[in-house]
Amino acid sequence: MINTIDMNADEVHTVLDTLAAAGCNAWISGGWGVDALVGIQTRTHRDLDLAIASEHEAAALRALGRLGYIIETDWRPVRVEVVAEERGRVDLHPLKFDKAGHGHQAGLDGGSFRWPKECFTTGNIAGRPVNCISVEQQLLFHSGYEPRDIDRADLDSLHRLITEAGRAGDIVR
Repeated sequence: MINTIDMNADEVHTVLDTLAAAGCNAWISGGWGVDALVGIQTRTHRDLDLAIASEHEAAALRALGRLGYIIETDWRPVRVEVVAEERGRVDLHPLKFDKAGHGHQAGLDGGSFRWPKECFTTGNIAGRPVNCISVEQQLLFHSGYEPRDIDRADLDSLHRLITEAGRAGDIVR
């Protein structure tokens, strides 16, 4: 059993830098994605959820392997989770992009999940701009199941962003 710790902002930056150096764009979703949209860390995070282009999956796994990450859960083509002793967990979600720029992720049921090109945006983690997914896409990912306490906390943060954007007259993406 690999001993992992909660994913911290420094490790998020290390993972993103390593993937970028390997030519792999990545967009943060999940809890860290919510925090990127908020601009501050609001809670602890078990893992880092990343959407990547499916054609870069092998390069991403090799790059993360150089950091000590090994495959723990392999549900490809849907997702693959890697873990590293005393570093954390990264959950990769491979997307196939169509000519219009929309991402498509395989589903466990044989279908696919659409990531519209408008959902890819930027946020901020520990003072640094990062690629992430939009409030709307995060809300979509947080639907269709019974939320846990951490999901409710993320939803509260997302709803606050929508409320604040509405007051400012901005569109949150």
